[in-house]
Amino acid sequence: MRIGRLTLSFLSIFVLLAPQGVSAAEKLPALGADPARISISGLSSGAFMAVQYDVAFSASTIGVGVVAGGPYNCVYVNLGGIYTCMQGAPVGQSSYQAAVGFAGLGQIDPVNHIAGQKIYLFSGTQDTTVRQSVMDAVHDFYRAANVPASSIQYVKGTAAGHAFISDDFGNGCAITQAPFVNECTVAGALYDQPAAILTQIYGPLKPKAASLSSSPIAFDQAQFAGALSGMAPSGYLYVPKSCQQSAAKCAVHVVFHGCLQSADAVGDAVYGKLGYNEWADSNGIIILYPQVDKSSIPFNPQGCWDWWGYSGLNFQTKGGAQLSAVHAMVQQLVSQ
Repeated sequence: MRIGRLTLSFLSIFVLLAPQGVSAAEKLPALGADPARISISGLSSGAFMAVQYDVAFSASTIGVGVVAGGPYNCVYVNLGGIYTCMQGAPVGQSSYQAAVGFAGLGQIDPVNHIAGQKIYLFSGTQDTTVRQSVMDAVHDFYRAANVPASSIQYVKGTAAGHAFISDDFGNGCAITQAPFVNECTVAGALYDQPAAILTQIYGPLKPKAASLSSSPIAFDQAQFAGALSGMAPSGYLYVPKSCQQSAAKCAVHVVFHGCLQSADAVGDAVYGKLGYNEWADSNGIIILYPQVDKSSIPFNPQGCWDWWGYSGLNFQTKGGAQLSAVHAMVQQLVSQ
C-alpha cells in the first residue's frame, strides 16, 4: 500500500533492537507437507515480497501470484527508487540482471529455475498506488527469466483499485481503502482471485468447500524472526483437516498481506475472509499467512513487507531477515 515519503537512509535501515512483544501460544507444526508443491502470492508490498521469495528460493517454488507489486530488487536498479517502483516505469530486464548477479554470488538460487514456474499477475485499471507500468515490468522480468508466455496469466483490464479481489467479501471494485479487499465483476460474475491464482499454479481445482473443516490458528513467529526483522509476534495458518496428517503430503501456499493490512490492522480480512481457505480445504493446500506489523523500530510505519531495505541491505536475498524467516516457516511445515 502507500508507504509515504519513506527514504533509504542508513538511519532507517541500521536501527536498534526492538522489543519482542507478546508471542502467540502455539508453535508452527511440522506437517510433512510436499516440498515439491510450494507457492506464494501477495498484494502490494506483499506482492513485492512474493516476487523476492519466488526469485530467492526459485529451486523450491513452483509458482507465484503477484497482485499490484513490482519486479525484483526494483529500488536498486531504477533511478527514482521507491517512487519509480510504484508510480513510474521500472525496467524488468534490469531486475533480471540483478537476480543473475545475486545468483552468481550464491545469495539466491540459480535463476534458471524461474523458467519452469507458473506466474499469475494482476493490475487494476483504477489502481493509482502501484501503476500498471510497474506490473508491466514484473511481466517483463519473468519473460527475461525465460518463463514462456503460456505460463504467465496477466489480468489487467479490470477496473479495480489497490486490493486483493474476493468473490464474496470487500469494498466496491474501484475503491482503495481498508481492508484492501474488493469485489469485482468480470464477464458477468464476481471474480474469485484466490481461485484464479491457485488454478494458475496448481492446475484445475476441485470445487471450493461449502464449509471449512478447520479454523485458522495463530502461531508464534518469534522462533523464526529476530527483532530486526520487523515481523509481528504472531502469524496465521490454515490447515485443512485432511492435511493434519503428514501422510497427506499437502501443498503449501504462502500469502503475503499488503501495507496496513496485517491482522493487527484489518483483523481476519486476509487470513479468514479473502477466500483462500475454502479452496485450500477441498484441494489439500496448507495456507501460511506470515505477518508484519507497523513499527517505529525498525522504521516501518505502515506495516509493509521489506522491499527497499529497512530490515537490512540483504533484504532481497536468502539471508534477508524476512525472507529467511518465512522460508524457515515453510521448511517447518514440510518437515515431519
